[in-house]
Amino acid sequence: MSYEKIAKEIVQGVGGEKNVVSLIHCATRLRFTLKDNSKADKAALEKTDGVIIVKESGGQLQVVVGNTVPEVYNAIGKVSGILKDSNAKEKVEGGKKGIGSLIDVISSIFAPLLGVMAGAGILKGILLIASNFEWLQKTDTTYIILYAAADALFYFLPLLLAVTTARKFGGSMFTAMTIAGALLYPSILLLKTDGIETHFFGIPVVMMSYSSTVIPIILSVIVMSYLEKMCNRLIHESVKNFITPLISLVIMVPLTLIVFGPFGVYVGNGIADVLLAAFSFSPLLAGAILGASWQVLVIFGVHWGLVPIFINNIAVYGKDGIKPAATASVFAQTGAAFGVMLRTKNKKLKTLAGSATLAALFGITEPAVYGVTLPLKRPFIAGIIGGTVGGAIIGQAGTQAFASGAPGLLTLPIFYGPGGEGFPGLIMGITASFLISAILAYTLGFKDPVEEVENADSTASVTAGNKQNAGAGRISEKALSPLSGQVVPLSEVPDPAFASEAMGKGIAIEPSAGRVVAPFDGTVTVAFKKKHALAVVSDQGAEILVHVGIDTVKLNGEYFTSHVKEGDRVAAGQLLLEFDVDQIRAAGYPTVTPIIVTNTMDYADVLPLVQGQVQEQEELLRIVGEESEAEAEVERHPFLREIEG
Repeated sequence: MSYEKIAKEIVQGVGGEKNVVSLIHCATRLRFTLKDNSKADKAALEKTDGVIIVKESGGQLQVVVGNTVPEVYNAIGKVSGILKDSNAKEKVEGGKKGIGSLIDVISSIFAPLLGVMAGAGILKGILLIASNFEWLQKTDTTYIILYAAADALFYFLPLLLAVTTARKFGGSMFTAMTIAGALLYPSILLLKTDGIETHFFGIPVVMMSYSSTVIPIILSVIVMSYLEKMCNRLIHESVKNFITPLISLVIMVPLTLIVFGPFGVYVGNGIADVLLAAFSFSPLLAGAILGASWQVLVIFGVHWGLVPIFINNIAVYGKDGIKPAATASVFAQTGAAFGVMLRTKNKKLKTLAGSATLAALFGITEPAVYGVTLPLKRPFIAGIIGGTVGGAIIGQAGTQAFASGAPGLLTLPIFYGPGGEGFPGLIMGITASFLISAILAYTLGFKDPVEEVENADSTASVTAGNKQNAGAGRISEKALSPLSGQVVPLSEVPDPAFASEAMGKGIAIEPSAGRVVAPFDGTVTVAFKKKHALAVVSDQGAEILVHVGIDTVKLNGEYFTSHVKEGDRVAAGQLLLEFDVDQIRAAGYPTVTPIIVTNTMDYADVLPLVQGQVQEQEELLRIVGEESEAEAEVERHPFLREIEG
């Protein structure tokens, strides 16, 4: 797998390097903040080798690539300048608002830390087990060294959050880290631990403990970033490099200690108290709700709103009773994917479900959810049911998390506290989640791709068989023009995905009439819900995509009338789609229509047979099956001889 090739296709798919404001990644997703989301071609991105699915959530375009995300992320840095700090300072056009903005901020700040946070959390959990079973004493120097490695991230969390927050808001990372360092400075800590009455020029300061805290430093760095920008506009170029940091430190450190620190700590504790009260009122009900909803929250990206609460609880109370119930949801979707693997007869789906199950067992659920359970619908519902039961068991057991980390087999030690109380309940809960979901996914069933082929008519079966025999053995065939109008070279289409032939070779037509007919006898393989495009595969295996206009997906089906659906058998010349050319143009969209052989790589070449005006059902393309036939084809057709020179 060439990560640089994938990286180039992803950059092109998101609208090019200049359309990217910033890029971060979490365990499985590339999270793009774009200037203009409408420039991203999600359909092309999802067809990219290595991309599982593309989602828009929390103001970000999220490209899910699974466990290879670090390699793809680094490859993007090699093939583009997207990862340079300067990109993060650009302003998003038509910025995100409301809850989308909040989720975007939280995810951008915490996502870069998830990998090391999970690793440190696992080590911390293992040390908890080691001390509980007296394999290591807390006074042993070995334990002290390893515990420092495990706890340093959490103790100095404000320093790390200062970096990610500054990157998000375009502030100076070094100034932000200095502010965070001031909060953790030994003499400042002594003011709190010794209970010394503290004032700043007569203003009383309520001292807090800021190690492992989240909200205070985030609030401080956000304000610092705006203060810096204002100072840089007003201060002369010759002195701003040291005057701006001076002003930032003099203002922000006291302001954080006086205002943001106490406010952030009180807010974090208040939200945590509300959630803990819900678990105290009915741990069974609260656990069931979180076990059922966690994976749904993940899909929409809003689970980030709870992540700071988990971290805050561990920092303040030394444990968190909310996160364990979410673990049930993870193992439930894992079980559902496993049930799909057992039931399906489709080899490709069985392989996908098997690998997704393995990844999900270690906390990476995106391949299982987006690639298996969610598209099949019933298995996803089975996972929700299993998560509800498991979450209820875990909630009732009072299981606690004693460190941070993505739920999975490797991170189970983080739930093992003093005496192991609640840990058996966790094991029972995740086991129930897995088994119930797997059994329900298997028994409820789903629309298996194998069953669709077996139940289709004989001609569709022949088509499916032909598609599997891709390669040089393809026979040549001709495609009739699906439209009437003026032939346009594909290179002149105002869309790089088509013009670059990234989606395949073909031709384009500026339509003179709003009709699309079948280019040959075959089967409709794709009929988009927004009706702007469709694909037909011939009985010999050539697949042609007809995409009416550019960016017409934004019309949401307006001015289009579809006469077919996916799976329909069609004859050459049969009416597939009608559209209002004038209305589409009046709405500001180009109507030039690319006609692409999407499986071009299965053939020796795709050759145009006409120039100028073309009529509906006139021979348009020659799809050449053998290398030797390509030269012979040029000899047989006068237009081809002309363009070959």
